[in-house]
Amino acid sequence: MKDKAREWFENLRSKLISTIEVHENARFTEKKWEHSGRGGGLMSKIEGSLIEKGGVNISTVSGQFSEKMQKRVPGAEKDPSYWATGISVVLHPKNPNIPSMHFNTRYLSTTKNWFGGGIDITPCLDYTKETKIFHIDLKNMCDKYDNSYYPKYKKWCDEYFFLKHRNEPRGIGGIFFDYLNTESDNSDFLFIKDVGMFFHDYVDKIISRYKNNDWSESDKYAQLIKRGRYVEFNLLYDRGTKFGLETGGNIDAILMSMPPQANWE
Repeated sequence: MKDKAREWFENLRSKLISTIEVHENARFTEKKWEHSGRGGGLMSKIEGSLIEKGGVNISTVSGQFSEKMQKRVPGAEKDPSYWATGISVVLHPKNPNIPSMHFNTRYLSTTKNWFGGGIDITPCLDYTKETKIFHIDLKNMCDKYDNSYYPKYKKWCDEYFFLKHRNEPRGIGGIFFDYLNTESDNSDFLFIKDVGMFFHDYVDKIISRYKNNDWSESDKYAQLIKRGRYVEFNLLYDRGTKFGLETGGNIDAILMSMPPQANWE
């Protein structure tokens, strides 16, 4: 499963980059990095007229957790060794009509093995109609595997991507899950692949639909304020940011999710 997961994340990376470059007049730049333990990753970044800042990162790393991390990670209590592979994507469009989009999936192995990940969308303008469609489609995808997935993972997402200090959600939610191991590796892996393709297809659809829509200065200001909320969440609450920094990951790749500009009122 380690090889299958790593190969899938690499394949999904290629699909996403190709699709985004079709819409853009710019190409991704690439930068390899090495992990402080073993392994490393490939950071791909784009700054264009459509995607103001975007990143598609993959990594495969291994090492040993610190004592602090051992207590927080299943299967690491007695043996601190770990192996992890994953893909992480963040897109901050220039056009405020297109929401910021975030996605990641990963496979982590200690003395236990599991998948994790999620999708969440952060619009800054009215997105009522698209929100309804987004959640219906997500539910249909999840229901192919287990009818409990969507309500459980949606609730997890709503609770996770919530700015407690402001008492407000970061965006319109989506799904968030971790420690997925149903003892059916094939089913779990197919779900992970479907989550990845759902995000790929959603990116393609939403960019195509809204990339030519006009916007005003007030729309752009609303986007920059919402991006400020994005920054607050990632620095205060995001588990992926904390995990990457505490396990010696690449700082530029970890902070890739930060928007290029943000405002605070």
